[in-house]
Amino acid sequence: MLTKRQESILKMIVNEYIKLAKPVGSKLICEKLNCSSATVRNEMMQLEELGLLEKTHTSSGRVPSEKGYRYYVDNLMELKELNGEEVYKLQTVFNNSQLELSDVLNKSLEIISDITSYTSVILDTKSHDNKLKEISVVPVDSEILVVIVVTDLGYVSHKNIELHGVSLEEVKKTVKLINDLIVGTPIDEISAKLEFEIKPVIAKYVKQHEILYNAFYDVFTDISSKSVNVVGKNNILKHQEFSNVDKIKDIFSKLDDRALIENISESNNDINIYIGHENKVDPDVTVIKTNYKTSKDEGTIAIIGPKRMDYDRVVNLLDYIKKQIEG
Repeated sequence: MLTKRQESILKMIVNEYIKLAKPVGSKLICEKLNCSSATVRNEMMQLEELGLLEKTHTSSGRVPSEKGYRYYVDNLMELKELNGEEVYKLQTVFNNSQLELSDVLNKSLEIISDITSYTSVILDTKSHDNKLKEISVVPVDSEILVVIVVTDLGYVSHKNIELHGVSLEEVKKTVKLINDLIVGTPIDEISAKLEFEIKPVIAKYVKQHEILYNAFYDVFTDISSKSVNVVGKNNILKHQEFSNVDKIKDIFSKLDDRALIENISESNNDINIYIGHENKVDPDVTVIKTNYKTSKDEGTIAIIGPKRMDYDRVVNLLDYIKKQIEG
């Protein structure tokens, strides 16, 4: 358990290091706490022994360790209120009734990436509560069709499919079978149901069943899969932690790795902070994320930045967006 003075010193060092990205020396602490340099150096040494601070090779100052950031986040962080400009920018997005939720998410996370200089991630998964209401097809020409999928909660999606040498009659027969057999199924279960229950039926009644089955399977798989959007990837370059060319290549390859980014997915409804080795992206970053859920959609919104992240500001921004989305 830290003393009040040790907590004050740790909080001061974290806040100063976040702002300036420079090791914090005892002189600055002495001036703010009005105590002797010997006292401050002794307290900093104890914080270092506890694993909360680290000494750099290039300076006599200290920087927070992962453990130090964790203690700060759990015990010392005070959330900052959003300023008027930030609220105004976000409200212009949320008050635009013409935007779909996906557009609202993308635009609001673009704003956050811009004002924080961090990278944002949106993982959008259609809610399990969405059940198939109807599937229909609209011919574009002899080989291209638009497949329209509607759920009971009003979610509508469309996808173009290209079929060579398949008659419209066979397509209509397949659509009727799908509507007769799987209406009412949650959309994230449809692909499995197609595979194990519907495929044998289509094979029995539809001549070109293999082509049609594969086309509709792809449609439902695409609709039920996560939509992944990484916003402000180049913001990583603005932070000195990522100035090394090899590190830049490494972090960019990770941000481009869809499977890795999908692992950011969060089911917990709180705003959660994963520092360094606690996250699945990279030990040199912090990931702050939360789950969101509406009547039609659910997913994860996340902010990725250096461990030297403006934690209190990011948590408040994510909390604001989450509340606006969920109403």
